[in-house]
Amino acid sequence: MSGNVVYMEKKGLVATLVLNRPEKRNSLNPEILLKIAEYMNDLSKDDDIKTVVIRGEGGKAFSSGYDIAEIPADIPDELTEELKQKNPLEIGTSAIERYPYPVIAMIDGYALGAGCDLAMTCDIRIASDRSKMGIPVSRMGVVYHPSGVQKFVNVIGLANAKEVFFTGRYYDMERAKEMGLVNYVVPKSDLQSFTYNMAEEIAGNAPLSLKGHKHIFKKILHYQSVKREDKNEIEKIIKDAFNSEDLKEGAGAFFEKRKPDFKGK
Repeated sequence: MSGNVVYMEKKGLVATLVLNRPEKRNSLNPEILLKIAEYMNDLSKDDDIKTVVIRGEGGKAFSSGYDIAEIPADIPDELTEELKQKNPLEIGTSAIERYPYPVIAMIDGYALGAGCDLAMTCDIRIASDRSKMGIPVSRMGVVYHPSGVQKFVNVIGLANAKEVFFTGRYYDMERAKEMGLVNYVVPKSDLQSFTYNMAEEIAGNAPLSLKGHKHIFKKILHYQSVKREDKNEIEKIIKDAFNSEDLKEGAGAFFEKRKPDFKGK
């Protein structure tokens, strides 16, 4: 893969992954998600790095959502095998979850849809006061994957997760912090210094403690899963939504900036 859509910087004990599609408001596509996974897998073997920050390039968005317009090429063998079992979003977020040290999302601007999902996968979220977050899938006619829904339930609780998915709202940072979507909200001018001060503070702690606690959090949360007998039913619901007339109407209304006329078909 080209590497241009994501690039990495290292300083001391902290690495930064930069989503580098500013002309597309850092929308996620298969290439960018597989590149995130590739970097995270490489960093998991580098014990000189103790914390990772993920941010978006351009100052307008962390990531504005998912874009499937491009097909990736030159995929590493280990990711090729994983693609047979998971979609690119699951591969990218799973790599962040597997990474043994803490990951911080530095959010400046929009974090919507899959971009919001990516931020919620990180262990800590720090946002500028001009940012907005949301999962507008119900506005589009999409049924989100259970693992993604579960992630929001785990982080912000059932009541807030229901509101996020049912309304499809874009939340300002006052409400986002109130709900638990972000840990801290700071002025845009302070975002970088605040984020990296915390990253360096975390990275300076005992490595075995950092890895041990992340492992424990992961194990505690992973006991929650959809029963095997329910998976086929849920997959059918998701597939039916993707093949529906409502999805076409929702997508058209979204791009035309009008209210959709859903028929339930």
